[in-house]
Amino acid sequence: MSNKKFDTLTRSVMNVMWDIAQDCCIHEIIARYPEPKPAYTTISTFLKILFNKGFVNYRKSSGKTHAYYPLISREEYTNHVMKDVKDSFFGGSGSSMVKFFVEKEKMSESEVKELLEIIQKQQRP
Repeated sequence: MSNKKFDTLTRSVMNVMWDIAQDCCIHEIIARYPEPKPAYTTISTFLKILFNKGFVNYRKSSGKTHAYYPLISREEYTNHVMKDVKDSFFGGSGSSMVKFFVEKEKMSESEVKELLEIIQKQQRP
């Protein structure tokens, strides 16, 4: 499995869990996916990885079933991912990362204006 597909599915599993907003079993997670749905074993593997990374936890449910829940918020996870992107691809430089998105994403005039307003707010004492 490519890293891109791995990262996409990892984020996808987390997003489904945040959307469900309560403890959920693997079957409930799979039910949220469009066709073709991922295999039970695929979701189970990703949940184990997320558990080992400290992003999710579980409790015993009925029988052998586990009920999974996120340990971090969507915002905390986004911060973690974006920091990793900044460090891995932009040498830890926030300005290089923003420059990349401004240049490569062809931001609209209103998006650029919004970004400038955010920057100006950060510079005020």
